[in-house]
Amino acid sequence: MKKFMILLLLVCFAISLSVVYGDDVITMKLGHFAAENHAGQAAAKMFADAVDKRTNGHIKIVIYPNNALGSPPQVLEQNVLGAIEMSLPTQGQLGVYSKKFNCVMLPFAFANYAIADKVLDGPKFQKWTNPDLEKAGLVFLSNWEWGFRNLTTSSKKVVLPEDAKGLKIRTPPELPTQAAMEALGCTVATINFNELVVALNSGVVDGEENPIAVIYSLKLYDSQKFITMTGHNYNTMVHVISKKVWDKLTWSQQQIIKQESQRAGAWMKQTMRAQESDQIKEMIAKDKVEVIYPDKAKYKALMKPAYDRMASVCGQDNIKYFLKLVDEASK
Repeated sequence: MKKFMILLLLVCFAISLSVVYGDDVITMKLGHFAAENHAGQAAAKMFADAVDKRTNGHIKIVIYPNNALGSPPQVLEQNVLGAIEMSLPTQGQLGVYSKKFNCVMLPFAFANYAIADKVLDGPKFQKWTNPDLEKAGLVFLSNWEWGFRNLTTSSKKVVLPEDAKGLKIRTPPELPTQAAMEALGCTVATINFNELVVALNSGVVDGEENPIAVIYSLKLYDSQKFITMTGHNYNTMVHVISKKVWDKLTWSQQQIIKQESQRAGAWMKQTMRAQESDQIKEMIAKDKVEVIYPDKAKYKALMKPAYDRMASVCGQDNIKYFLKLVDEASK
Protein backbone atom coordinates (compact mmCIF):
# COMPACT_ATOMS: atom_id res chain seq x y z
CA MET A 1 0.00 0.00 0.00
CA LYS A 2 2.85 2.37 0.89
CA LYS A 3 4.62 1.70 -2.43
CA PHE A 4 1.34 2.28 -4.27
CA MET A 5 0.83 5.65 -2.57
CA ILE A 6 4.38 6.74 -3.41
CA LEU A 7 3.88 5.68 -7.04
CA LEU A 8 0.55 7.53 -7.14
CA LEU A 9 2.16 10.71 -5.80
CA LEU A 10 4.93 10.50 -8.41
CA VAL A 11 2.39 10.09 -11.19
CA CYS A 12 0.36 13.06 -9.90
CA PHE A 13 3.52 15.16 -9.72
CA ALA A 14 4.43 14.28 -13.31
CA ILE A 15 0.93 15.15 -14.48
CA SER A 16 1.03 18.46 -12.63
CA LEU A 17 4.28 19.36 -14.34
CA SER A 18 2.81 18.67 -17.77
CA VAL A 19 -0.21 20.79 -16.89
CA VAL A 20 1.87 23.65 -15.54
CA TYR A 21 4.45 23.81 -18.26
CA GLY A 22 3.11 21.92 -21.23
CA ASP A 23 5.30 21.10 -24.21
CA ASP A 24 5.49 24.55 -25.84
CA VAL A 25 7.76 27.41 -24.88
CA ILE A 26 5.83 30.61 -24.18
CA THR A 27 7.65 33.79 -25.20
CA MET A 28 6.52 37.12 -23.79
CA LYS A 29 7.66 40.65 -24.56
CA LEU A 30 8.14 43.10 -21.67
CA GLY A 31 8.48 46.70 -22.80
CA HIS A 32 9.41 49.60 -20.52
CA PHE A 33 10.88 53.10 -20.56
CA ALA A 34 13.73 52.88 -18.02
CA ALA A 35 17.30 53.24 -19.28
CA GLU A 36 19.48 50.14 -19.54
CA ASN A 37 21.56 51.24 -16.54
CA HIS A 38 18.46 52.02 -14.43
CA ALA A 39 17.31 49.74 -11.60
CA GLY A 40 14.11 49.13 -13.55
CA GLN A 41 16.05 47.20 -16.19
CA ALA A 42 17.93 45.25 -13.53
CA ALA A 43 14.62 44.33 -11.88
CA ALA A 44 13.19 43.29 -15.25
CA LYS A 45 16.16 40.97 -15.83
CA MET A 46 15.80 39.57 -12.32
CA PHE A 47 12.13 38.88 -13.00
CA ALA A 48 12.74 37.27 -16.40
CA ASP A 49 15.57 35.06 -15.13
CA ALA A 50 13.55 33.86 -12.14
CA VAL A 51 10.50 33.00 -14.27
CA ASP A 52 12.70 31.16 -16.77
CA LYS A 53 14.33 29.15 -13.97
CA ARG A 54 11.14 28.32 -12.09
CA THR A 55 9.33 27.19 -15.24
CA ASN A 56 12.33 25.14 -16.45
CA GLY A 57 12.65 27.37 -19.51
CA HIS A 58 9.01 27.05 -20.56
CA ILE A 59 8.31 30.79 -20.15
CA LYS A 60 10.82 33.11 -21.79
CA ILE A 61 10.54 36.85 -21.25
CA VAL A 62 12.28 39.14 -23.74
CA ILE A 63 12.91 42.62 -22.33
CA TYR A 64 12.78 45.83 -24.37
CA PRO A 65 14.08 48.75 -22.24
CA ASN A 66 14.52 52.44 -22.99
CA ASN A 67 11.38 52.79 -25.18
CA ALA A 68 12.64 50.24 -27.71
CA LEU A 69 9.05 49.34 -28.61
CA GLY A 70 7.77 52.92 -28.70
CA SER A 71 6.90 55.74 -26.31
CA PRO A 72 5.37 54.78 -22.93
CA PRO A 73 1.77 55.50 -24.06
CA GLN A 74 2.37 53.50 -27.25
CA VAL A 75 3.79 50.54 -25.35
CA LEU A 76 0.85 50.54 -22.95
CA GLU A 77 -1.60 50.71 -25.85
CA GLN A 78 0.11 47.71 -27.47
CA ASN A 79 -0.14 45.90 -24.14
CA VAL A 80 -3.87 46.65 -23.92
CA LEU A 81 -4.34 45.36 -27.48
CA GLY A 82 -2.31 42.22 -26.71
CA ALA A 83 0.52 42.96 -29.15
CA ILE A 84 2.91 43.19 -26.18
CA GLU A 85 2.41 40.75 -23.33
CA MET A 86 3.71 42.88 -20.43
CA SER A 87 4.62 46.48 -19.69
CA LEU A 88 5.58 48.78 -16.82
CA PRO A 89 3.51 51.97 -17.17
CA THR A 90 3.16 54.65 -14.52
CA GLN A 91 -0.17 55.48 -12.89
CA GLY A 92 -0.28 58.60 -15.05
CA GLN A 93 -0.22 56.47 -18.19
CA LEU A 94 -2.82 54.11 -16.75
CA GLY A 95 -4.99 57.15 -16.08
CA VAL A 96 -5.99 57.06 -19.74
CA TYR A 97 -7.81 53.79 -19.04
CA SER A 98 -9.00 54.50 -15.48
CA LYS A 99 -9.52 57.93 -13.93
CA LYS A 100 -8.71 56.46 -10.52
CA PHE A 101 -5.01 56.07 -11.34
CA ASN A 102 -4.60 59.80 -11.94
CA CYS A 103 -5.40 60.32 -8.25
CA VAL A 104 -2.14 58.60 -7.29
CA MET A 105 -0.12 61.49 -8.66
CA LEU A 106 -2.04 64.26 -6.91
CA PRO A 107 0.65 66.84 -6.09
CA PHE A 108 2.17 66.34 -2.65
CA ALA A 109 -0.34 63.57 -1.78
CA PHE A 110 2.30 61.38 -0.09
CA ALA A 111 4.56 62.65 2.67
CA ASN A 112 6.99 59.74 2.33
CA TYR A 113 7.62 56.31 0.80
CA ALA A 114 6.07 54.41 3.71
CA ILE A 115 2.67 56.03 3.21
CA ALA A 116 2.83 55.51 -0.55
CA ASP A 117 3.58 51.81 -0.06
CA LYS A 118 0.73 51.34 2.40
CA VAL A 119 -1.76 52.85 -0.03
CA LEU A 120 -0.63 51.46 -3.39
CA ASP A 121 0.20 47.96 -2.15
CA GLY A 122 -2.82 47.82 0.10
CA PRO A 123 -5.90 45.68 -0.56
CA LYS A 124 -8.33 48.62 -0.61
CA PHE A 125 -6.55 50.43 -3.43
CA GLN A 126 -6.18 47.26 -5.49
CA LYS A 127 -9.80 46.27 -4.96
CA TRP A 128 -10.75 49.77 -6.12
CA THR A 129 -8.59 49.83 -9.27
CA ASN A 130 -8.12 46.23 -10.45
CA PRO A 131 -11.60 45.93 -12.02
CA ASP A 132 -10.85 48.99 -14.19
CA LEU A 133 -7.61 47.41 -15.35
CA GLU A 134 -9.35 44.19 -16.27
CA LYS A 135 -11.95 46.12 -18.29
CA ALA A 136 -9.03 47.63 -20.20
CA GLY A 137 -7.60 44.16 -20.83
CA LEU A 138 -4.84 44.19 -18.21
CA VAL A 139 -4.04 42.29 -15.02
CA PHE A 140 -2.13 43.93 -12.17
CA LEU A 141 0.96 42.02 -11.00
CA SER A 142 2.76 44.38 -8.61
CA ASN A 143 4.12 47.87 -8.03
CA TRP A 144 7.78 48.43 -8.82
CA GLU A 145 9.36 51.86 -8.33
CA TRP A 146 9.81 55.17 -10.09
CA GLY A 147 9.96 57.64 -7.24
CA PHE A 148 9.26 61.17 -6.07
CA ARG A 149 9.64 63.66 -8.90
CA ASN A 150 11.91 66.68 -8.50
CA LEU A 151 12.46 69.81 -10.56
CA THR A 152 15.70 70.41 -12.48
CA THR A 153 16.73 73.60 -14.27
CA SER A 154 19.60 74.53 -16.55
CA SER A 155 20.34 78.11 -15.55
CA LYS A 156 17.84 79.50 -13.03
CA LYS A 157 18.03 78.37 -9.42
CA VAL A 158 14.61 77.53 -7.99
CA VAL A 159 14.29 77.87 -4.22
CA LEU A 160 10.91 79.52 -3.68
CA PRO A 161 7.86 78.55 -5.76
CA GLU A 162 7.83 81.95 -7.48
CA ASP A 163 11.33 81.24 -8.84
CA ALA A 164 9.78 78.67 -11.19
CA LYS A 165 7.34 81.12 -12.73
CA GLY A 166 7.79 81.55 -16.48
CA LEU A 167 10.15 78.58 -16.90
CA LYS A 168 9.52 76.19 -19.79
CA ILE A 169 9.52 72.73 -18.20
CA ARG A 170 9.29 69.37 -19.91
CA THR A 171 6.78 66.94 -18.41
CA PRO A 172 5.37 63.63 -19.62
CA PRO A 173 1.96 63.85 -21.33
CA GLU A 174 0.20 63.25 -18.01
CA LEU A 175 -2.20 65.64 -16.30
CA PRO A 176 -0.88 65.32 -12.70
CA THR A 177 2.65 66.49 -13.54
CA GLN A 178 1.44 69.12 -16.00
CA ALA A 179 -1.06 70.51 -13.50
CA ALA A 180 1.58 70.67 -10.76
CA MET A 181 4.06 72.57 -12.93
CA GLU A 182 1.43 74.94 -14.31
CA ALA A 183 0.22 75.69 -10.77
CA LEU A 184 3.75 77.04 -10.17
CA GLY A 185 3.44 79.28 -13.22
CA CYS A 186 5.58 77.17 -15.53
CA THR A 187 4.95 76.66 -19.23
CA VAL A 188 4.72 72.94 -19.95
CA ALA A 189 6.28 71.19 -22.94
CA THR A 190 5.22 67.55 -23.48
CA ILE A 191 8.35 66.13 -25.08
CA ASN A 192 8.62 62.34 -25.50
CA PHE A 193 10.79 60.64 -22.89
CA ASN A 194 13.18 59.27 -25.53
CA GLU A 195 13.76 62.83 -26.81
CA LEU A 196 14.32 64.34 -23.36
CA VAL A 197 18.13 64.37 -23.32
CA VAL A 198 18.36 66.02 -26.75
CA ALA A 199 15.77 68.63 -25.79
CA LEU A 200 17.67 69.54 -22.62
CA ASN A 201 21.07 69.62 -24.29
CA SER A 202 19.78 71.85 -27.08
CA GLY A 203 18.02 74.24 -24.73
CA VAL A 204 14.54 73.65 -26.14
CA VAL A 205 13.28 73.76 -22.55
CA ASP A 206 14.59 75.37 -19.36
CA GLY A 207 14.28 72.21 -17.31
CA GLU A 208 12.35 69.06 -16.52
CA GLU A 209 11.10 67.02 -13.56
CA ASN A 210 11.91 63.40 -12.73
CA PRO A 211 13.01 61.15 -9.88
CA ILE A 212 16.68 61.27 -8.87
CA ALA A 213 17.37 57.84 -10.38
CA VAL A 214 16.31 59.09 -13.82
CA ILE A 215 18.31 62.30 -13.51
CA TYR A 216 21.33 60.20 -12.56
CA SER A 217 20.97 57.31 -15.05
CA LEU A 218 20.35 59.61 -18.03
CA LYS A 219 23.15 61.98 -16.91
CA LEU A 220 20.77 64.91 -17.05
CA TYR A 221 23.21 66.74 -14.78
CA ASP A 222 25.29 67.43 -17.90
CA SER A 223 22.76 70.10 -18.88
CA GLN A 224 20.87 70.70 -15.62
CA LYS A 225 22.76 72.74 -13.06
CA PHE A 226 20.15 72.82 -10.31
CA ILE A 227 17.99 70.13 -8.69
CA THR A 228 15.17 71.35 -6.47
CA MET A 229 13.93 68.49 -4.29
CA THR A 230 10.25 69.32 -4.54
CA GLY A 231 8.99 65.71 -4.48
CA HIS A 232 5.82 67.10 -6.06
CA ASN A 233 4.48 63.84 -7.51
CA TYR A 234 5.08 60.20 -6.64
CA ASN A 235 4.45 57.24 -8.87
CA THR A 236 5.58 53.70 -9.49
CA MET A 237 6.16 51.52 -12.50
CA VAL A 238 3.08 49.29 -12.47
CA HIS A 239 3.78 45.77 -13.73
CA VAL A 240 0.82 44.65 -15.81
CA ILE A 241 0.17 41.73 -18.15
CA SER A 242 -2.34 41.32 -20.97
CA LYS A 243 -5.51 39.66 -19.65
CA LYS A 244 -5.73 37.60 -22.84
CA VAL A 245 -2.29 36.17 -22.12
CA TRP A 246 -2.96 35.79 -18.39
CA ASP A 247 -6.13 33.80 -18.95
CA LYS A 248 -4.24 31.28 -21.11
CA LEU A 249 -1.72 30.51 -18.37
CA THR A 250 -2.20 27.76 -15.84
CA TRP A 251 -2.78 28.67 -12.20
CA SER A 252 0.78 27.61 -11.33
CA GLN A 253 2.27 29.73 -14.10
CA GLN A 254 0.23 32.70 -12.93
CA GLN A 255 1.50 32.24 -9.37
CA ILE A 256 5.12 32.08 -10.51
CA ILE A 257 4.80 35.25 -12.59
CA LYS A 258 3.02 37.15 -9.83
CA GLN A 259 5.43 36.03 -7.11
CA GLU A 260 8.51 36.91 -9.14
CA SER A 261 7.02 40.25 -10.16
CA GLN A 262 6.48 41.08 -6.48
CA ARG A 263 10.00 39.94 -5.64
CA ALA A 264 11.57 42.07 -8.38
CA GLY A 265 9.43 45.05 -7.41
CA ALA A 266 10.42 44.80 -3.74
CA TRP A 267 14.10 44.59 -4.73
CA MET A 268 13.77 47.62 -6.98
CA LYS A 269 12.13 49.73 -4.29
CA GLN A 270 14.78 48.85 -1.72
CA THR A 271 17.64 49.39 -4.18
CA MET A 272 16.48 52.71 -5.60
CA ARG A 273 15.69 54.21 -2.22
CA ALA A 274 19.04 53.10 -0.82
CA GLN A 275 20.92 54.49 -3.83
CA GLU A 276 19.22 57.88 -3.95
CA SER A 277 21.41 59.68 -1.40
CA ASP A 278 24.59 58.22 -2.94
CA GLN A 279 23.51 59.34 -6.41
CA ILE A 280 22.90 62.86 -5.13
CA LYS A 281 26.31 62.92 -3.43
CA GLU A 282 28.02 61.66 -6.59
CA MET A 283 26.38 64.30 -8.78
CA ILE A 284 27.44 67.00 -6.32
CA ALA A 285 30.98 65.56 -6.14
CA LYS A 286 31.27 65.78 -9.92
CA ASP A 287 30.72 69.53 -9.44
CA LYS A 288 27.81 69.21 -11.86
CA VAL A 289 24.79 70.30 -9.85
CA GLU A 290 23.62 72.24 -6.85
CA VAL A 291 20.88 70.49 -4.86
CA ILE A 292 18.26 72.64 -3.16
CA TYR A 293 15.96 71.41 -0.38
CA PRO A 294 13.02 73.83 -0.40
CA ASP A 295 10.14 74.34 1.99
CA LYS A 296 7.66 71.94 0.38
CA ALA A 297 4.74 73.42 2.30
CA LYS A 298 5.08 76.63 0.27
CA TYR A 299 4.82 74.63 -2.95
CA LYS A 300 1.89 72.53 -1.72
CA ALA A 301 0.00 75.69 -0.78
CA LEU A 302 -0.18 76.64 -4.47
CA MET A 303 -1.65 73.35 -5.67
CA LYS A 304 -5.38 74.14 -5.44
CA PRO A 305 -5.64 74.91 -9.19
CA ALA A 306 -3.98 71.55 -9.89
CA TYR A 307 -6.44 69.72 -7.63
CA ASP A 308 -9.37 71.52 -9.25
CA ARG A 309 -8.20 70.53 -12.71
CA MET A 310 -7.69 66.95 -11.66
CA ALA A 311 -11.10 66.79 -10.01
CA SER A 312 -12.69 67.66 -13.35
CA VAL A 313 -10.89 64.73 -14.95
CA CYS A 314 -10.65 62.17 -12.13
CA GLY A 315 -13.99 62.92 -10.50
CA GLN A 316 -14.30 64.49 -7.07
CA ASP A 317 -15.56 61.23 -5.53
CA ASN A 318 -12.46 59.37 -6.74
CA ILE A 319 -10.16 62.03 -5.29
CA LYS A 320 -12.09 62.01 -2.01
CA TYR A 321 -11.79 58.22 -1.68
CA PHE A 322 -8.10 58.21 -2.60
CA LEU A 323 -7.27 60.92 -0.07
CA LYS A 324 -9.19 58.91 2.51
CA LEU A 325 -6.83 55.97 1.84
CA VAL A 326 -3.84 58.29 2.20
CA ASP A 327 -5.20 59.66 5.47
CA GLU A 328 -5.74 56.12 6.84
CA ALA A 329 -2.18 55.14 5.86
CA SER A 330 -0.76 58.26 7.49
CA LYS A 331 -2.09 57.41 10.96
